[in-house]
Amino acid sequence: MDIGIPRERRPSDSRIGFTPAGVELLTADGHHCYVEEDAGLGAGFTNEDFIKAGAKIVYSGEEAYGRADLVLKVARPTAEELGWMRPGQTVLAFWHIASASPDNLEVLQQKKITSIAYESIALDDGTLPVLRPMSMIAGRMAAPVAASLLRNDRGGKGVLLEGVPGVPPAQVVILGAGVVGTNVAQTFMGLGAQVFVLDRNLSRLEALVDRYRGIITMVSHPFNVRKCCRFADVLVGAVLVPGQRSPILVTREMVREMRPRSLILDISIDQGGCVETSRPTSHKTPTFVEEGVTHYCVPNMSGVLGRTATHALNNAAWPYVQLIASLGITSAFDASPALVRGCITCNGELMQGALSEGA
Repeated sequence: MDIGIPRERRPSDSRIGFTPAGVELLTADGHHCYVEEDAGLGAGFTNEDFIKAGAKIVYSGEEAYGRADLVLKVARPTAEELGWMRPGQTVLAFWHIASASPDNLEVLQQKKITSIAYESIALDDGTLPVLRPMSMIAGRMAAPVAASLLRNDRGGKGVLLEGVPGVPPAQVVILGAGVVGTNVAQTFMGLGAQVFVLDRNLSRLEALVDRYRGIITMVSHPFNVRKCCRFADVLVGAVLVPGQRSPILVTREMVREMRPRSLILDISIDQGGCVETSRPTSHKTPTFVEEGVTHYCVPNMSGVLGRTATHALNNAAWPYVQLIASLGITSAFDASPALVRGCITCNGELMQGALSEGA
């Protein structure tokens, strides 16, 4: 199979769709890999690394798409990349299609693209094996980001996360006890903050209590969310509904009731955000102030940790990439129900029920 690995084109994204080690495994099986020139530099991989792994270097994104039956991406393709896609291609990426422009779906349907969303590949127990490492990275980035943005010179309240003797630590409220929320809790607890986690799933809350002594858990009823917003120094949105837009849990009114210069980290922004006042930002300009509260809403947070994120993605995605490359997409779907769950369009036909209902 011919496999294209283009450069990531979204701002501050240093990841790449596959590592040289992954390419070596594919070429050893007889597949042809076409890697765009300098696509791996942000992750620490040179053109020579890919050539030694058996890849061929191509000199434009358009060529990387044009030569490929299977395209390996990280972030959702840009409008320019959508134009480069060939009819009948298979494209793997974190599509986050529920929060994307409707134009994305129209192109996928018109060009009869088979699109697979890494974030929706799901095992029988609901586990999201490819999304999981990206969620872990984003969750572990949250505490150091918050610690910086709470400083006075960054527009924050001047609060030290762990406090000092005689001065209490920061109060951190986390909405969601999934993979992101758990990793957010782990890092904030490790730094000594007082952590509150809200979720509707009691089993998840029980697991957190068993794991972290001193953590405070609550059921995420609207009145509990409102109560926590009023005292939170840091509010973290970590809500995920696979394949759908994140529900709004924090209204503008709740934000208005937060203390001035408090901080919101809406990590759910990849799927639209769970805070009404959130809007996507970037690593270059990561924050804005709304209702007197600082908002950090950077999609694809792990894009600035290109090396770690690319290796983690390669590890998680490899079984599915190997299956598609070895069997072809039709037989791969027959062999893997998890892969089918991640399929947005198959030869242009809309596959995900939630999207179909909203189309």
